[in-house]
Order: sequence, then structure tokens, then C-alpha cells
Amino acid sequence: MGFLTGKTAIITGAGRAVLKDGRCGSIGYGIATAYAKEGANLVITGRNVKKLTDAKEELEAKYGIKVLTLQADINAGADNIAVAESVVKRTVEEFGGIQVLINNAQASASGVTLADHTMEQFDLAMYSGLYAAFCYMKACYPYLKESKGSVINFASGAGLFGNFGQCAYAAAKEGIRGLTRVAATEWGPDGINVNIVCPLAWTAQLEQFEEAYPEAFKQNVKMPPMGHYGDSELEIGRVCVQLASPDFKYMSGETLTLEGGMGQRP
Repeated sequence: MGFLTGKTAIITGAGRAVLKDGRCGSIGYGIATAYAKEGANLVITGRNVKKLTDAKEELEAKYGIKVLTLQADINAGADNIAVAESVVKRTVEEFGGIQVLINNAQASASGVTLADHTMEQFDLAMYSGLYAAFCYMKACYPYLKESKGSVINFASGAGLFGNFGQCAYAAAKEGIRGLTRVAATEWGPDGINVNIVCPLAWTAQLEQFEEAYPEAFKQNVKMPPMGHYGDSELEIGRVCVQLASPDFKYMSGETLTLEGGMGQRP
């Protein structure tokens, strides 16, 4: 039995993606893989049905767990509370409760300067990231309170350091960081652990960013001191397992920064 056997986790933005070398290519899927290895029931959401289906097939076949896939998109034109509540309703119907919420999903127009950013591009980052985290946290709260569960949100060094060409992305991530700290204060008395991770993992999206915006990539993405970027499953995913495990040691509300496999708590 794994650390998370019998627990149910919602992971947003967890469709299957791979790097050019065939390794896990997205943080969401890396987390899902780490959770599957620990026996968790998974609910994975995203916009791309094929990526979700591919993830379900691989995770169920390899690890013998059950995966519920739900297409869901928090965006400027949707009834977003209803979208999140629908995901939560289906989760509870399928698995009976919720122990972990992981708000990983985020889209953005990285590489576009602030002066050139459009409202549509700004909305894309804010809705897919900040508003999505808010909506899912509200919808999951009663079930997390009941289970004394965990919320794991994702921010970024882009917000901490003001990365070039990432104004909307940075704004969304800083908003998520503030939201997380408030939730840790308000939900701590309910027994809910709320934490945030600021990772630097090598992903398929980062590969594409390097190809599309090489100058912005050089300015923003620095090799960590340990000489390698974080691995989506083995480092980011395993940290998320720890944050939801019974022997969890980090204090609720802390920011955990992961750079090349090195965890820091600033």
C-alpha cells in the first residue's frame, strides 16, 4: 500500500505530455504519476480530451488505480463556478469524497511583452490560473474540511523575479500565491493544509518556449545551481505526495521553491 491509498485527488491540467526524449513532459502528469504510484484515486482535468484519455489509459494500466477524466475549462466566457462545481460533483459521485486538490493548470502567452499584451492574452492567464484556483478551492472546501485534506497550488519564479515577457503569467501566479496564504490562514482551523509550490521543471511547454522565444528563454530560464532542471514526476510530483501524506512536515501556508531538485522555503 502507498502513502495515498484510499485518498482521492483532483489534479487540474494533468493531461499526458512527453518531452522529445520520451520522458514525462508536464508537471500535472508528473504529479498524477507520482500519486498513482502511491495508490491514489485520480480525477484529472484539462482542455485536451486526447491528452486526458492518454493519461488515463497509461496510469490505469501501469499502476492499477482508477482515473476519472473530465474536460473542464475555466475561461472568460464560462460559468466558472458551475464548471468547478460540476467537477467536484462528479468526483464525489465516483469516489465518495475529496482529500487533495492540486491546482496546476495554467495557460499564458509567455514571451509577449507587457506593452504588446492584449486583454485576451491577459484574461487567458488570469482565468486559467488564478480564477481556476479560486473556483476549485471554493467548490472543494466542504469536502476538504470533512476529510481534513490538502490544497496544493502552483506559483512561479516568474512572479517572484519579474520575468521578461511574462506579465500576465506572473500576475496570475502572484495572485495564486496571495490566495494560498489567505486560505492557509482561514482554513487552518478546519484542519486543511494549504501550500504552494514554485517549481522549475523541464517540460514540453518549456521546450516549446525555448524554440518559439529563444531570447526571452535566455533572459528568464537560468540553469539552477545543482546543474539540472526539476523532474516533473521524481521531484515535483514526489514533493506533492509528501505535502498530502500523513507524515507531512511543512507548515501550512509556506512557499516551497523547487529548483533542479533542491527544495527551499523562502
